[in-house]
Amino acid sequence: MAVKRTAFVLGALAGGASVAVAAMAGAGMKLPTIPHGGSWIQASTAPVFGPPPGAPQSFADIFERVSPAVVSIHVTSKVDVSELKRQIPGFENFPFDIVPKGQGGGDDGDAPAPKQESSGSGFFISSDGYIVTNNHVVAGADDIKVVTKDGTELKATVVGHDEGTDLAVIKVDGSNFPFVNFETAVMPRVGDWVVAVGNPFDLNGTATAGIISAYNRDIGENFVDYIQIDAPINKGNSGGPTFDVYGRVIGVNAAIYSPTGGSVGIGFAIPAAVADGITRELIAKGKITRGYIGASIETMDDDLAASWGLTGRKGAQVNDVVAGGPAQKAGLESGDIVVGVNGVAVKSATEMTREVAKAQAGDVIHLDVYRDGKERTVDVRSGTRPSEEELAQNQQGDQDDQDNGGGAPAPHPAAAPAVLGMELAPLTPANRTAYNVPEAIKAGVVVQSVKGTSDAGDKGLQRGDVIVQAGDREVANAGDVAAAVDAWKKAGRASIPLGIKRGAQTTAFVPIKIAG
Repeated sequence: MAVKRTAFVLGALAGGASVAVAAMAGAGMKLPTIPHGGSWIQASTAPVFGPPPGAPQSFADIFERVSPAVVSIHVTSKVDVSELKRQIPGFENFPFDIVPKGQGGGDDGDAPAPKQESSGSGFFISSDGYIVTNNHVVAGADDIKVVTKDGTELKATVVGHDEGTDLAVIKVDGSNFPFVNFETAVMPRVGDWVVAVGNPFDLNGTATAGIISAYNRDIGENFVDYIQIDAPINKGNSGGPTFDVYGRVIGVNAAIYSPTGGSVGIGFAIPAAVADGITRELIAKGKITRGYIGASIETMDDDLAASWGLTGRKGAQVNDVVAGGPAQKAGLESGDIVVGVNGVAVKSATEMTREVAKAQAGDVIHLDVYRDGKERTVDVRSGTRPSEEELAQNQQGDQDDQDNGGGAPAPHPAAAPAVLGMELAPLTPANRTAYNVPEAIKAGVVVQSVKGTSDAGDKGLQRGDVIVQAGDREVANAGDVAAAVDAWKKAGRASIPLGIKRGAQTTAFVPIKIAG
């Protein structure tokens, strides 16, 4: 302790010396030299600045004003026993329940399912008990308890939730609750102070301060560009507010970047403008509805654009369309490049998803599409977007169907045609079984080997991949692929996009260089 105290005192003395030196320099006096480690150095002549106007000396007034509106949220939910089984090494496939039978509970003698408890944060947005938090805080909750700053415990119910933005609204009975407002008109600048208040590690009413580090951070969510802040937020801060220096809510804390699980100074908040609109709709309707066309898409990067002959263009490429979905019914095709939605230019898959989501079921969505090098319009009548959970389950179901397959590797034929450094074979019943190709893939060409020095090898293509499209044509044999490559080469293209399926995954288009 003595060492630390000495260091602190020395630091204070050094700060005082620099002020004195600056004052002498301003008076025209000769600057002294200061001994340091047996040598001599010139003292700094840099002016000493005070804090800029507006920098708070304390956040106490802000905290005192807004903290009564911030609450801790404690959630109790059932544990999925099947998930518990999978978490115990060595017990993944045992044919018995972890929960013992005959110890109370239901009519069949099963014990009650074990429960888990978790906690998060939230804040009142109205005097009559509406509270904003994260969806992941209250998802699957059997019981929700809200604890106010003064320790009052209240039972809450879910009004509505939205997986797409990770927002939820819950409500407690009562009136005259202190509340805060979203700031949607004027946002702080990067570098401005912010204060986060919440319940990290069940430490109710914790305040941390920092600055806005950046806006429009993409962390892989379709409907939110996040605010990055460096005010420390940790487990339990989820759902709590981020305030500006005027005590207005500018964001809802939702995520952190951390290699350790704790705060490393990189946190993400849902912007107030997003949260305000979503929470209003949840209160009014109990749910969020979004437009849906039934297509898997990806952002068209520069290499992919060049392979389509669209160098310099931006857009979203259609990889697959859902059978019987709105996109298929409207004639949208795999390989189409969408560059606009309802007259709004889109440069990425995220931008396209957000524009489509603005539609309501039954609305006609006008897509500006490049196909065969020509631009056209495809009109799609919107459906209703399934929940993010349903979409994930559908994808997982397809993968599970694939995982249940089997079969030994196919024999390597001596005379398989080679195209672009790959040996290709038709999708025969034997090859389908040997390479475990899902029945959903109706046609294509199986990759039997890839030359390691080829561009296909560099791009990650591998044995067992299925080529379903080459350029703008569907393929059923190696000759179709070769013909497409020849046509692309004659058109002066340096690469050709190949539509690749790997197992039950959606189609991915990979630009492969055309040699010579």
